[in-house]
Amino acid sequence: MRRIIPGMLGAALVLCAAPRAGAQRFDLARCEIVDLTHPLNAQTLFWPTSPSSFTLERLAYGETPGGYFYAANSFCTPEHGGTHLDAPIHFSASGLTAERIPLRQLVAPLVVLDVTDSAARNPDYRLSPADVAAFERRFGRIPQGSIVALRTGWEKRWPDRKAYFGDDTPGDASRLHFPSYGVEAARILVEERRVAAIGLDTPSIDYGQSRDFMVHRIAAARDAPGLENLMNLDRLPPRGALMIALPVKIEGGSGGPVRAIALVPRGKGR
Repeated sequence: MRRIIPGMLGAALVLCAAPRAGAQRFDLARCEIVDLTHPLNAQTLFWPTSPSSFTLERLAYGETPGGYFYAANSFCTPEHGGTHLDAPIHFSASGLTAERIPLRQLVAPLVVLDVTDSAARNPDYRLSPADVAAFERRFGRIPQGSIVALRTGWEKRWPDRKAYFGDDTPGDASRLHFPSYGVEAARILVEERRVAAIGLDTPSIDYGQSRDFMVHRIAAARDAPGLENLMNLDRLPPRGALMIALPVKIEGGSGGPVRAIALVPRGKGR
């Protein structure tokens, strides 16, 4: 298991902390809280081969015999759809299941790499080592233990299935076109920078035409979760935000819906 630089998470939280010396509580008034999560509903997008999607069944709604209001629902969803987490076991037999992922990998400083211009020109664009090097020349080395989010601009296509996936043929995942991480860039981030997790605003941490899912396999081999179908990455700075991405704690799960947010110190946004 990777070791995270001591004090790194604390340093990130201090950005939003109350200024009083020795304060123990965090002053969220000094932060913008950015929601990075698409809601789960009838329009939620799932992988083309998914046998089901999200359903919500009303169990109760209205006044009770006791004179008070009461509402309750039942929901059903595959693990992998909408804004969700891929646990390492999703692509590694020895990988961590959803409930075993250390919280330090899910609450961490956030780095945002922006490839929107390249993705606009090429829907099959993959983050390259040159992109990583260019980012680090400008903003400094990507810290160990951080979460990396790749901004492609694809979230603007949600929830149009054909625009978002590049194809809308039911049950067919062979003709998809959307950008993501490249294999060599993923190796740099996961194996050399030893980031805690990687995520992005497209359906997969592998690009649409991938057949071997090597980025998933590289991340899973190092127990680095993937975060897919994020939103609002355009509201985040390249560095300086804190990400909180907590999945449903499914015992033995290969992933699950995640509520992802970012804390951005005021004045640090894009």
